[in-house]
Amino acid sequence: MINLKKHNTNVTTLLEAPRSSARRNKTDNKSIWECLTYWQSHVLTMWMFQALTLVKSLDSFTRPSGRPKTGTGYVRVVQKEVSMDVSSPKSFLSHSKVSKEDQEFYDLKNKAAEYYMSNGVPQKIENVLNEMFWQKPDDIYGHLANYFSKLSYTPVISKITGREVFDGTGLTAVKTQVYCIIRNEEKVVCSAVMSGPSDGLEADGVVESGEAFSNSNQQRLSITTALKWIREHLSPMLQGFNPTDQTNVDKLLSDFFMARYLEHKDSLNIEKEDELRIESVSEAPPQATPTPAPTKDKKGSDKGKKANSTEKPLPPAETPVPQLPGATAVGVVSLAVAKTAARLLGEPLYQHITSVRVPQAQSEMHLPVPMITILSCGKDSAGKLNLLEEVILMPSSSQRVREVIGMGLELQCEMTRVLNGSAYKAGPIGVSEEGALQVGFERPEQALDLVTEACANLALPLGSDLRLAINCAAHGLMDYSRGKYEVISGCHKSPDELVDMYEGLINKYPAITSLIDPFRKEDVDHWERLATVIGQSCFLIADAASNLCHRWSEAKPLPPGVTRVIIRHHSDMTISDLIQSIAEQKDSETMLAAGSGDTSVVDLAVGSGVSFLKLGGLRGGERMDKYNRLLAIEEKLEQEGILGAREKKQLLSDLSETLNSGSGCDSVTIST
Repeated sequence: MINLKKHNTNVTTLLEAPRSSARRNKTDNKSIWECLTYWQSHVLTMWMFQALTLVKSLDSFTRPSGRPKTGTGYVRVVQKEVSMDVSSPKSFLSHSKVSKEDQEFYDLKNKAAEYYMSNGVPQKIENVLNEMFWQKPDDIYGHLANYFSKLSYTPVISKITGREVFDGTGLTAVKTQVYCIIRNEEKVVCSAVMSGPSDGLEADGVVESGEAFSNSNQQRLSITTALKWIREHLSPMLQGFNPTDQTNVDKLLSDFFMARYLEHKDSLNIEKEDELRIESVSEAPPQATPTPAPTKDKKGSDKGKKANSTEKPLPPAETPVPQLPGATAVGVVSLAVAKTAARLLGEPLYQHITSVRVPQAQSEMHLPVPMITILSCGKDSAGKLNLLEEVILMPSSSQRVREVIGMGLELQCEMTRVLNGSAYKAGPIGVSEEGALQVGFERPEQALDLVTEACANLALPLGSDLRLAINCAAHGLMDYSRGKYEVISGCHKSPDELVDMYEGLINKYPAITSLIDPFRKEDVDHWERLATVIGQSCFLIADAASNLCHRWSEAKPLPPGVTRVIIRHHSDMTISDLIQSIAEQKDSETMLAAGSGDTSVVDLAVGSGVSFLKLGGLRGGERMDKYNRLLAIEEKLEQEGILGAREKKQLLSDLSETLNSGSGCDSVTIST
């Protein structure tokens, strides 16, 4: 085919040329006739474009008599006048009689022509028509829509709405929808759901004495306040913002939340002063509390005195950081904006998070290694054992996601088969909230023997490519009336005794390479002693004991001996806050633990570059959706050829190298 531009010929000149002149044109008559035939077959001649644009511009105007002009009434007039050169008044003024109405109509046409010319509309139409003639797309109007959509304004946020919903655990949550102006129309682009501050609080260091934060009144107050913030403050504040500008959006959210926090803090201080003033006036002198009589015999009492003389008094529990009602609004809006930006850019959420974290294009992307909870024998199980809240399978970084999921499923099936035999006297088999097998045992050795036997039956490399992490959740086991941990129902152990118990388990089961929250964060001396006892054989991971406070609070030191830390994606945390928290852990392995919610946490893990992803067990639709999302991302990165092999940098399989380095906290786990 012949290029029209080569012969100084384009669609406009072709459409304006009469057929007779086209026949006489010696410059490639065949090409001219092809162009005329193509456009006439699609009824896309230039005079129709001009007619439609002029009719549209005239629809909003009114005749001098006050009667509205309709597009239908002017199609014929516009078609008649379309060949007129509106930039020159000579053709119009050549008529002997010019009515006032015609003059006004002519002036209107001049304004329309000036408006379209100033915005480059004729040139763009001519360009797309020339381009489309040679490409000849099957969907011609789809091609036009794609062409002009690229020339439209960048979508901006028009409003943000919120409503109360229920998450996968039955807790109330906030669902946020982001509306944007896209090509002059307001559309819902994306939504996000986030639970209130009670989500995951059992592992987030709630009041150690057992007083629950997530009562219904407080939860409802938090959700109601969050919805009010979204409706009255955040939606107007973010109106007109480009959703792809995540940094500035998150800064506005953080500044807003800081202002609300300071207001809340001032109000609490005023209330506290009033209470103290009232108590100082009306409170009666306190009565001495009688010492309770000992319940044991004299011999047992003497033993208790001897033990108390050698053990230090139990440190009191720290006052928990108060949760600000409405904080969920900050986290859910930030996540919804990030998902909206990814949708508008036509890219996956993990890719958008990566670009926010590292603006430069990445030639390789690494997937986090999935950590699978295979067994739960905590306080909620039917047996007496409380200590093993979670037994977690930690594969090596070289194994693919599909392979890891397959091993986890086989292992759960094999453990179920073994439990159904007569060798183990276990309680009823259930499914925990984490999606793992929940079995009641009397002693921790029974649970670990079960895992060891199942792995041996399947010939799984437990201790080499597969290792175990134990989530002790000791902050929930403390009996403050006795000052001891109730590791087994009716069996209390002091912190010193618990150190000896951990040492025995690690020596007997060398596949255990990590202990999560073996003590409360207040038991500083015993963290240090345990680290000295286990040496290089095991990591100590702080979850509830991490002492990681919110952005406005003073950072507190980690318990001594901690080599890995869990950072949770709190409901008041923006995407930028999460990325910054990970970036602050330089040259270290990182993990992310998923709570309730949609699959966005998987994209956050991939985009933020964490090394491990704790998704829970392999039971339940919500959990499996996350595993399937991780599997889909792996397949996509493989197809694109950018799935890189994770560097073996301080992985759990390299315990000796890591712990010999003498570094302190070298790992992070983030949980939503």
